[in-house]
Amino acid sequence: MARVDFYVLTQVDERARQMLACKLAEKAWRLDNTVYIHASSREDAERLDQLLWTFRDGSFVPHGLAGRNDGTESSPIMIGADDDGVGPRDLLINLCDEIPSFAEGFPRVAELVTSDESCRLASRKRYATYRDQGHELNTHKL
Repeated sequence: MARVDFYVLTQVDERARQMLACKLAEKAWRLDNTVYIHASSREDAERLDQLLWTFRDGSFVPHGLAGRNDGTESSPIMIGADDDGVGPRDLLINLCDEIPSFAEGFPRVAELVTSDESCRLASRKRYATYRDQGHELNTHKL
């Protein structure tokens, strides 16, 4: 069973969620973990790709965008929006309203939740699903 951490933000905007994804990915990478960030669309994945270069002054977070085939496929951090070709990694950061079909293959999952009502409702459904599957659940209010 995986450890699933729900990070609940006080902000309502998606940018705050994406910034937290960058910070978690950077922290995991510095601890020698590999990460897959699952975005809700290709456009969001591309925004995260750009944000990982600029979210903090002086930041360098090696990453790649799934499906780009530009030699970054072995990067410690990958970003994607499809269920195809997601290889084993240490941490899944989920930015979607649904649990990805490949989530079971990850020992750790981070669910990022804004205070937007629809985001919170979707996260409650995911929480219940993870709980019913027997995963270890943790909630962090930020």
